[in-house]
Amino acid sequence: MPSPAADIENPLLTVTQPDLPPLDEFIPLLRSIWASHRLTNRGPFHERFAQALADHLGVAHVALFANATLALLVAQRALGLDGEVITTPFSFVATAHTLAWNHLQPVFVDIDPESLCLDPARVQAAITPRTSAILPVHVYGRSCDTARLEALARRHGVRLLYDAAHAFGVCDEGGSLLRHGDASVLSFHATKVFNTFEGGALVCGDPALHGRAVDLQNFGIADEVTVVDVGINAKMNEFQAALGLLQLGRVDLVHERRARIDARYRERLAGVPGLQCLPLQALRRCNHAYFPVRVRSGFGLGRDGLYALLRAHGVLARRYFFPLISSMPMYRDLASARPDHLPVATEVAQQILCLPIHPDLPLEQVDRVAELIGNA
Repeated sequence: MPSPAADIENPLLTVTQPDLPPLDEFIPLLRSIWASHRLTNRGPFHERFAQALADHLGVAHVALFANATLALLVAQRALGLDGEVITTPFSFVATAHTLAWNHLQPVFVDIDPESLCLDPARVQAAITPRTSAILPVHVYGRSCDTARLEALARRHGVRLLYDAAHAFGVCDEGGSLLRHGDASVLSFHATKVFNTFEGGALVCGDPALHGRAVDLQNFGIADEVTVVDVGINAKMNEFQAALGLLQLGRVDLVHERRARIDARYRERLAGVPGLQCLPLQALRRCNHAYFPVRVRSGFGLGRDGLYALLRAHGVLARRYFFPLISSMPMYRDLASARPDHLPVATEVAQQILCLPIHPDLPLEQVDRVAELIGNA
């Protein structure tokens, strides 16, 4: 097949593309940073952004981080986790890597076939005396079964930490999805619904947990002469925070544009044999972070054939998440990583394909992608 190439009529389409504000709106903020000479260490933009973000999300406490991986690392330390942590094999590898970095053992359990998030029934069966926490992921911004996971965590006295990297702005009937559990971690990576170039945040309702996380993200320094813990440098800088303030003013428009693209894909792909667009959940607000489809046996080319066809036409769809984390060399020897222990995740990983979606994607290009799929 020909290699992907971009042209004016049919540009190269990536699965995501960073949303950025007009440059002339960012330049005055850069001038302010230059004038202040405050580049990091919780400067004025950092403080303004942290408060504005908490207000926007409707949450109690926000700690800003240089990236979400550092936020996950610090959250696990702040929660005092040890031993085993139950998590999903169907996620970006950082979910499990942060556990390994903290000398915690991931215990993989299978996913629910509808939400593609952790199956609470499998979580229940996996809890042992060595379990210190459950680490679910709101995959694609789809909500985990928060009520059942909360009940499990309380019944067994374990912590509940959500990897909410995909879940910015998602709301259920009670409010922000981020209010659930002991804490949630957001990603502001360039590919996410809301970005600050790189960046992340830890969201929680407990002021003591928030305070511990803030200490840990700054080397454990409490004041000029006091170091209270073995921390790291995980702080968000002023450039990221200034961009974040601008981005907050645009995020509702971003959600609207993503929703239009999502609806267009569903309209154009309806009835394609063997292709399933994941049903929207009954949430008060979705963020349309990704547009995943499952390519089942009724689709002639199969998932990998469709993946190759799209790439040959300059459409860089992605197999999120394939391979499973549990199949990677550093995890595959764990007892919980056996494919027969993870039948749903194993099947979904062989079927899933995420199509291009970002706020600046023209609907004409959505139609082109749908036509390529429909004619495959």
